[in-house]
Amino acid sequence: MGYKNEDEIKRALGIESWRNLSKDKMIRFAAMMPDMGTEVALKIIEQFPSFKEFATDVVNAMEKSFDSALSANKQSQEHVHQALRHIREILERQLDKDDLSGEERKYILDLLMETGRLDALKDSENKKFLHVGLKTLAGVGAAALALSVAFVGGKVMAESKDSPEDSPEA
Repeated sequence: MGYKNEDEIKRALGIESWRNLSKDKMIRFAAMMPDMGTEVALKIIEQFPSFKEFATDVVNAMEKSFDSALSANKQSQEHVHQALRHIREILERQLDKDDLSGEERKYILDLLMETGRLDALKDSENKKFLHVGLKTLAGVGAAALALSVAFVGGKVMAESKDSPEDSPEA
């Protein structure tokens, strides 16, 4: 566990009080949850009157950030693939020339192969990006859900202990 108390977490978030926890900081807080002790996390959560709304806001903000990253990634992917297609078209036209030596043809074919390799590399990079992004989003969502369940469960247990119906009467 990386964070041992509330003060360490507040310092890491750059806040003086939990009242200063903005939506951006909420996302960072949720991402830090796996590195917190359960008791520390629950103690912090107790300070939020409406943790359900907090958890929902965090998941929604993460979803928006991920959607934005996906959109930017898709555009970047398209630009790279389009540029590589354009380069291949130019190289293919060069191969149509009759006055090329065998060595020049081989060089152009090597360049064509290199563009194919770069295309495949960019595709693999993209799949890795998507995998990490989805895994992160799922982890934050699961952490927020688990902590909200633990928080609600803890409240229910505390309320049932305080209930006179459960106290033994002789």
